[in-house]
Amino acid sequence: MALELKNPHSVLAAIQTRPEDVFEIRVGTEAPSPAWNEVIEAAQASRVRITKLGKVARRDHRDREEKFERQTLISASVRERTDVSLEQLCADVSSRAGGRGLWLALDNLQDPHNVGAIFRTAAFFGVQGIVVTKDRSAPMNGTVYDVAAGGVEHIPFSIVPNLARAVTVAKESGLWVLGTSEHATEDVSQLDRGRPWLLIVGNEEKGMRRLTLEHCDSICCISPRGLVTSLNVSVATGIMIATITGK
Repeated sequence: MALELKNPHSVLAAIQTRPEDVFEIRVGTEAPSPAWNEVIEAAQASRVRITKLGKVARRDHRDREEKFERQTLISASVRERTDVSLEQLCADVSSRAGGRGLWLALDNLQDPHNVGAIFRTAAFFGVQGIVVTKDRSAPMNGTVYDVAAGGVEHIPFSIVPNLARAVTVAKESGLWVLGTSEHATEDVSQLDRGRPWLLIVGNEEKGMRRLTLEHCDSICCISPRGLVTSLNVSVATGIMIATITGK
């Protein structure tokens, strides 16, 4: 299936990693932004088809027209990336130097913006792979790819119908399973970072499911320092990733 991507960074990453899956770049402005110009140059070098669209209708507010054209009138048709099996995702756990490493599992996250933000952060910190639940979860759509700004292209992921099986495979592969809950008594900073971990983050409103929590080796939280006691799931996940992967 082809996705329509509108973020130049997500499109450029796709061209750089799998140009054969970028079907077309559609250009509807004569003044692309510098980021889109880089995409167009990469597309030309990889012989990706570039289609120039006809002149677009002008807007009444001229001060907003240029921004509108640059941001929305260039897009790309890109084949969605193929996920891998759980076994492939966890294949190199035992061979990692120092016994460290971090994998993620997203337990029924429903907002594609959160999923995309987590993929972007995970790619920045070198997370090894991500497990995404299939049912009652945000699909891996164009919004995820665009918010990830290229992150989806650089991390293997597996879409699973049953997270419990994913946890079982993870443990058999040598991963320790870390749950997250605001009610946990252990702060993530106290975690043994010398182990390879599968970090599970839960739904935006309900958190992790009870049965999933029961299969965890440890459960941690981010202890609040101020009067606000909760965080957006993608922000919280970013803090945990940075803490666990830190030196």
